[in-house]
Amino acid sequence: MRQPRSIANRLALLFFAITLGAMAIVYAGVVPRLESSLTNQRTGQLAADAQRLRSGIEKKLAEAAPVGQIDLAVREAADEANARVTLIGVGNSGKGTAPFVKSDSDLRSSIENLVFPAALQAIGSGRTATAVESVASGRVAEAALPLFSKDPETGRRVLGDVLVFSAPLGSVERNVTLVRNRILLAAVIALILALIAGYLVALSFGRRVSRLEETARQVAQGDRSAHFTVDNDDELGRLAAALDAMQTQLSELDSARRRFIATASHELRTPIFSLSGFVELLEDEELDEETRLRFLGQLRQGVARLEKLTTDLLDLSRIDAGAVELERERTDIGKLATDVANEFVPALTEHDSQLEVRVGAKALYASCDRERLSQVVRILVDNAVAHTPKGTDVIVATSQRENLARIAVTDFGEGIPRADLERAFEPFYTSDGTRGAGLGLAIARELVERMGGTLSVESAPGRTTFALELPS
Repeated sequence: MRQPRSIANRLALLFFAITLGAMAIVYAGVVPRLESSLTNQRTGQLAADAQRLRSGIEKKLAEAAPVGQIDLAVREAADEANARVTLIGVGNSGKGTAPFVKSDSDLRSSIENLVFPAALQAIGSGRTATAVESVASGRVAEAALPLFSKDPETGRRVLGDVLVFSAPLGSVERNVTLVRNRILLAAVIALILALIAGYLVALSFGRRVSRLEETARQVAQGDRSAHFTVDNDDELGRLAAALDAMQTQLSELDSARRRFIATASHELRTPIFSLSGFVELLEDEELDEETRLRFLGQLRQGVARLEKLTTDLLDLSRIDAGAVELERERTDIGKLATDVANEFVPALTEHDSQLEVRVGAKALYASCDRERLSQVVRILVDNAVAHTPKGTDVIVATSQRENLARIAVTDFGEGIPRADLERAFEPFYTSDGTRGAGLGLAIARELVERMGGTLSVESAPGRTTFALELPS
């Protein structure tokens, strides 16, 4: 259970990290932009107010009005703009060329100890300038407007004064702080929800992984009845389905393996016990020569049967393991069928039967492994001879159907029961208890399928046909 929890924790932390990163991006993108926008908006408003309210002050300066009237005009402009208005002189006035305060709307204002950087910029450029400066009480926005007059001596237009509108940015900072706090609050809530949601999702994922792990452990311990639960059509669900299909196949293979081992052990044990019995009988010194020779013949037959069974078992195991290498070549199947049939002439003579080969006049070719195809035909002919009464003929015929080359082996025995047709190619299956271990047809089908063909059977009382088809 530790691993699913670990996965859940990691996924939950991933959700948390993604949400935290997203909120950090939002914060970094919103708060500084908002602060800059509100600050620019305030300084722009101050500059607009300075342009709008300059005329009254300029008029008083042009009339050389008394200081009291100028101060009154400055205070009126300050009241209308809701800002501090400072008139800074630039001319000599007995103070050299250094700027000096000519009038201030409120010297007792909370805005103190200002150095008016905007005014210095306006003096230097001769244009309206804005700036923000920081004082002990906070940040202050400034807009400075240069005022020009005509020099009486030269008649030239000269910079005489600078009108400065300034206002604290407390409202901007409060708005920014409000937005910042709301973003932080939203971020905290989002992070908590992300952590909870991520953990719940991850926990559900972890439980599903845990079930897969537990089922896999059961399978590894040999429980072939265990099944993987398919609870959804997502990646984990499809994985569970694939694992369950694999488990089903493994169970079938294991059952087949157990049956194979049990049957093979039985098939091997029977001739071995028989051979052991004959050996004990042959050790009897009182046996007459005729009986001894008869026992030796039976012993020889038992050895041959055991040898064939062992060879078939090895062939089948090699085929199942994929260790059989096939060499494809263009093969004349008519000639191959004739050559294989000729090998059975002595056996058919003893069986009082005849083997008829029906091959067309035109050569028929197939792409296959010649040696393995010969092995298959031998198995089919041998099976036909073994399952037919004496005096019953066997027919081997070749034909072509579309792009397939066909070899059919027909016998006229009792046939295979309809219920057993599908089992005819199972290892160790025999329909009538005849000789052999029932491996030949299983080997034949595996070889044919590995050559890209098919092997089928049709049977009725008095007639059975095994037909193989290969790409021509």
